[in-house]
Amino acid sequence: MNVISFYRHTLFNSLKTYPYRRFSNMAKVVNLTRDEFQAKLTEQGDIVRKLKSQNISGDSLKSEIEKLLELKNEYQEQFGSSSQFVLKVPKGTRDYNPKQQSIREQVISSIVKTFKRHGAETIDTPVFELKETLMGKYGEDSKLIYDLQDQGGELLSLRYDLTVPFARYVAQNKIDKIKRYQIAKVYRRDNPAMTRGRYREFYQCDFDIAGVYDPMIPDAECLKIVAEILQDLALSEFTIKVNHRRILNGMMAVAGVRNDMFRTVCSSIDKLDKQSWEEVRKELVVDKYLNEEIADKLGKMVSITDKSSSGLITILEQHDELISNDEFKCGLEDMKLLLRYCELFNLNDCVSFDLSLARGLDYYTGVIYEAVLKGYESARCVDEQTAGDGPAGVGSVAGGGRYDNLVGMFDSKGKKVPCVGVSIGIERIFSIIESQLDITKIRTTATRVFVASAQKKLLEQRMLLVNELWKSSIESEISYKKNPRMLDQLQYCESHQIPLVVIIGESELQSGKVKLRNTTTREEWLIDRNNLLQEVSEFLTKQEVSEFFTKIHL
Repeated sequence: MNVISFYRHTLFNSLKTYPYRRFSNMAKVVNLTRDEFQAKLTEQGDIVRKLKSQNISGDSLKSEIEKLLELKNEYQEQFGSSSQFVLKVPKGTRDYNPKQQSIREQVISSIVKTFKRHGAETIDTPVFELKETLMGKYGEDSKLIYDLQDQGGELLSLRYDLTVPFARYVAQNKIDKIKRYQIAKVYRRDNPAMTRGRYREFYQCDFDIAGVYDPMIPDAECLKIVAEILQDLALSEFTIKVNHRRILNGMMAVAGVRNDMFRTVCSSIDKLDKQSWEEVRKELVVDKYLNEEIADKLGKMVSITDKSSSGLITILEQHDELISNDEFKCGLEDMKLLLRYCELFNLNDCVSFDLSLARGLDYYTGVIYEAVLKGYESARCVDEQTAGDGPAGVGSVAGGGRYDNLVGMFDSKGKKVPCVGVSIGIERIFSIIESQLDITKIRTTATRVFVASAQKKLLEQRMLLVNELWKSSIESEISYKKNPRMLDQLQYCESHQIPLVVIIGESELQSGKVKLRNTTTREEWLIDRNNLLQEVSEFLTKQEVSEFFTKIHL
């Protein structure tokens, strides 16, 4: 066996034990670790160097060099630069540090309290569904669904929202009535805008009412819930825009839009909060081939406005062409009733009837609504050069509507269970809060008492004392060092904003005393050891440990 044959034989035997696929005239190595791949590169490099040292040239050397270059290219594809590896999260996702996560927990807690105040119970559903369950429910946004590789004969997709899985859950379990909330992650293959709270993986906070009830009563309660949540968060003044799918359908019919184009036209109109009418009109006429006269007529209709919702109702009732359409007329009657209930719920100042609101999802059948914060309305409201640089342009922070036919799509007999609900944009809300807060002032733990020692060899006494506090359900900590420095313990309490320190030393143990220290004022005082729990409880009661949103004065 000559030299070239020997080294080829050696390389082939080392490669054939690994999975491979064809790459030019060279086996492309896959499923190797970085170290294993570097070993293959070294091996092939040795072959080339050996041939060069023996002055072997021509096609044989050229072939081995090509193989080495192809291995290097494959290494680049799989691992990037051989000298640098960039450790990062996938595009459209993010990590949350303890202070950021503390904010999120407080926001979610505030939202859940509102849901529970309105009598909701919670459920959970799988993070992925059968692909067939999700497809055809989201209109043009269906292209944003993440599909998974075939696993065990089932075609699966990551959930796009929580509404369709909820409808599947209701149909599958033969539920007639339920008022539920769910907080969970969803996934969208979208172009992320991280500073505006637009991600590929994000939380949704949903509240839905399923069941047959008298018109507009559950719908009005959903609007009330949105208002209460935004009032509790106190981020900014807000407006809840409302419209009705039957009003939109009636307008499109009067304008001359074909029935089979209703959904795609609705999807374009839904962009009016981000784009001008000229941009939307161009999309309708150029991209979707809508007749120019029809587009202009539709544009005039969705542009009808008034200072008050009741005033807009009056204008529309006097619009002969629109009011003669039965679909439009039914939708307008629903809106009148909804606005009356909103008045009873003291929502007049924050609810606005807006004909340009469309919400592009296919499953909506009745009332639709979106909440926007003053100063954060949409990317269209800020300069184009800075639209992505901060939270000013997050768009809507809540949205929802009525979807009476979705459950019936999953029922074998087509049984319909009318539903209405709302989704709170937790990530967008968090982006705004994060921009408003001095995050250094946020506490990341619930610890209220720290047990410290002033001398060495007092670990067991500290452990006994902290155990006593834990038994009384007082959030407490100790240092994990046997002989911690006193200064380190006090600095830990200050950096973690632990309000009270219990200090023990030899003299305190001998006299049956313990020392308490107020972390904020640094005031210290002695108390009887037997009165520890009472004294600690009284201090913590007096201490102004208020709720998060009161503390940071949002």
